[in-house]
Amino acid sequence: MNSSPRRIWLCADDYGISPGVNRAIRDLIARRRLNATSVMVVGPAVGRDDVTALQAVAGRDGPCAIGLHAVLTAPFHPLTLHFKPLAGGQFLPLAKLLRVSLMHRLDSDIIRTEIGAQIARFVALFGRPPDYLDGHQHVQLFPQVRDAFLDAATTNASGAWVRQCGRAQPLRGAAGAAKAVLLDGLSRQFRRRAARIGVPFNPAFAGAYDFTQGGDFGSLMRRFLDGLPDGGLIMCHPGFVDDVLRELDPLTDQREREYAYLASDDFPALLAATRTDLR
Repeated sequence: MNSSPRRIWLCADDYGISPGVNRAIRDLIARRRLNATSVMVVGPAVGRDDVTALQAVAGRDGPCAIGLHAVLTAPFHPLTLHFKPLAGGQFLPLAKLLRVSLMHRLDSDIIRTEIGAQIARFVALFGRPPDYLDGHQHVQLFPQVRDAFLDAATTNASGAWVRQCGRAQPLRGAAGAAKAVLLDGLSRQFRRRAARIGVPFNPAFAGAYDFTQGGDFGSLMRRFLDGLPDGGLIMCHPGFVDDVLRELDPLTDQREREYAYLASDDFPALLAATRTDLR
């Protein structure tokens, strides 16, 4: 007897960062090529029309989870008035935030309050709590941030699951290896803390690679699927490049390559060949 197909999450990050990214994500949801997307409530493209359009397509022909993409890095601004540390009124750049978190120089109460405010903003926009929570640039895994993130999740989004970023097995080849190894290490403590307080999380993660190198996203997707267990999660960043995106994020052309592959006939063929269903 044939075993049932594994069911995974394929999550598009960064809904709300730009109109072009939003449009690409909605198109892929409509094609049933995604089953989750994470919303940046501090992004410039999360107006009522953006939210209504996402809700309409996410509720069509099957469920698509909508989560909060918690943001704590530049060039975005906090929702709370007294957030610190800042750099020119913005959150710290990624590398500096990681450094100060490793040195335990963050105020966990301030972080918790900001994440709580972002959850509250999500609820105001969507009329309900997020299905799950993750972090832009994986900030939810950082020391000090992880405890504040999990505390905010349990207090303000009871029942939501959270994203951990540990792999099921090492990724073959060099693509994204250093980043993936770092995420593995940070995720171990995150999983322990989440398990201790009873917050559910995905059993395995894939999708990290060196965005600056571009490459064949179809080949990368095959690697991401290799060994991913039932319930595992793959992150992706599809989008159409526009001026808003160029001003905010260095990840541009690769978004269009990801979109092109996910929209192509090759992607459902790969899912069929690997006996994989989107949850």
